[in-house]
Formats: sequence, C-alpha cells, structure tokens
Amino acid sequence: MKTEKIAQQIQLQHSPQIPGLVFRGFRGESDYPIMARLIEACMQEDSNEHSTSLEEIANQYQHLINCDPFKDMLFAEVDGEVIGYSRVFWEKLSEGIRIYNLFGNLHPAWRRKGIGTAMLGYNETHLLQIAADHPQDGDRFYQSWASDTEKSTNALLKSQGYEPIRYGFEMVRDLNESFPETPLPEGLEIRPVVEEEHFWTIVKASDEAFKDHWGYRPITDEEFLGWRNDPNFRPELWKVAWDGDQVAGSVQNFYNPKENKDFNRQRGYTEGISTRRPWRRRGLASALIVESMKMFKEMGMTETAHGVDAENTSGALNLYKKLGYMVEKEEIIYRKPMK
Repeated sequence: MKTEKIAQQIQLQHSPQIPGLVFRGFRGESDYPIMARLIEACMQEDSNEHSTSLEEIANQYQHLINCDPFKDMLFAEVDGEVIGYSRVFWEKLSEGIRIYNLFGNLHPAWRRKGIGTAMLGYNETHLLQIAADHPQDGDRFYQSWASDTEKSTNALLKSQGYEPIRYGFEMVRDLNESFPETPLPEGLEIRPVVEEEHFWTIVKASDEAFKDHWGYRPITDEEFLGWRNDPNFRPELWKVAWDGDQVAGSVQNFYNPKENKDFNRQRGYTEGISTRRPWRRRGLASALIVESMKMFKEMGMTETAHGVDAENTSGALNLYKKLGYMVEKEEIIYRKPMK
C-alpha cells in the first residue's frame, strides 16, 4: 500500500473535551512507524510479550480482508502526536453469522479519559453503516478481544455491553524437560517441505481440519498470500505427515527473531496444529508436536508456545497439558449483538 493521503479530520459525537485532541483517518505507509510504537507501548503496559515489526505491519496491511484502512481506521492525536488508533473489519462465519470486528491501541498515558469509549462508539456506528449493505441473512455481532492482562480493554468492553463469549489460552512448554514417547502412526511419513507448490496443499488440508472448530471460515487466497509474505513464514520448519499423496496432519512451526531478542528468550511456536478426520485418534498430533519440540531444542530454543481454544471439542487442551505445556495467559473473545 504505497498510496499516501491527506487524512481528513473526523468528528466524534461523544469526544471528551481534552485540549488539542483531534481524530483523523489513515494516511498510508507513513503511519506504520507510529502504529509500531503504539503497539510496543501497549504491549509493555499490558504485559503482552509479543513483538510486531514494521515489516510485519506493512505486509499485513497489504493483504487486509474486508477492510479499507483509508475508510475503516481512526487515529487520535493530541497536539499533533498520535496517541491511539483503531481498525474495523467484518467476516461471515461458516455457521452463518456475521462478525463485525473492532480493535484498537491507546497509549497508556491517555487511558481512562473517555477517548477509548468515544472511539469504540464511533467504530460501532461505522460498522452499522457497513452492515447496512449486507444481506439480512443471519445474526450479527460486534466482536473484540483481549488477554487477561489487558485490564483497560477488558473494563472498556464490559462497560459498553460486550460479554465474554469464548476463552483461550496461551501455553508454553519448557524444552529442558524430557519428551514423551509418541511414535508416528503406522503407514504415515514426515516429509520436509521443500517445494513451494506444496504450501497451498498443506494449508488447505489444515484449513479443512479446522472446519469443525468454533468460529471457522475458510482461508482466502489473499490471507494465504499475506501469510506467505510474512517475515516469520518458515515452512522449512513445518512437520507434515503424509499418507501417500494425502496430508494427514501438520504443525506449522515458526519463530520470531525480533520477539526473542526483545524478551531475551529462545522460543519457537508450535502453531497450526491440525489432524484431518480420517487420521484422528491415532496419536498423530502428539507425534508431530514432539517432533517439533525436538527440532526446536536442536536449534537452541529453550521453550515452545502456542494458543488453544479452551473449549476445543477435540480435547486439544488436555492433550497439550499431557505433552508438558502450561497455561501462561488467558485470551478472551467478546461479543455484543448488533441491533
């Protein structure tokens, strides 16, 4: 996204009376460094040990789905300095409901002054306008999210009528602990991912495996392209089990060098864990995860991590606990009916 625009000021109906406070739209790439600094400030305040690079932000905003940042973003400034921003987008889930997502980052020094409330109200109104052009073909909800350490965000969402609808956990596993014996099921083979033509085959197989999961919708070509161009996309680290020419299951491993440097750790992520239906209940996921952990240890990593839906019907949470993963943080998804 190379286009730069002169952002027009935006009037918010319930803006707090703070000297120098104004709101504007998205300007383009020149806003990326500002966004990165805000993300970092919020992460530190909220005890979220994750990092986002400029390169990651630029790639993400080149591949947004159902979102035009020049229309769907809002920036807050005080005396010309950006103190917060928000973005909205929408999606239709396979179960038939439409979700209208909104999120934002507000500098800790400017929280609890009414700015977040005003921005949230503006975003809800904007999403109502977007929804007006959509078919009335099912239930509609506003949706947002927060970790349990994001006290301000949790308080804001609850104060505006949002209710927790789903919980998840960020789990971490110490690689200095011994690994359980988890043999690969008979007839399956783990093959290195060396051909780019296999990327989409593996991703589609994983996507198919997630059809049973809460909140599912199919991955789009644009999303895959964005993931493919992400600086932390590392298919050479994936553990993929094949049954002949069929993908039985996979773990789409990666690590984030910037994040490891920022937080003085050596962590690899065992994300994208999936097993297709015909190969379930045979220990395949356990085998692939343990192979992933062994690989990361050989690379010099000291821990692995991933996120899990706390109410996953496949029993994933208990499986990960048996493999030595411990809950480190709780993640909360909030919804409010769109009326």
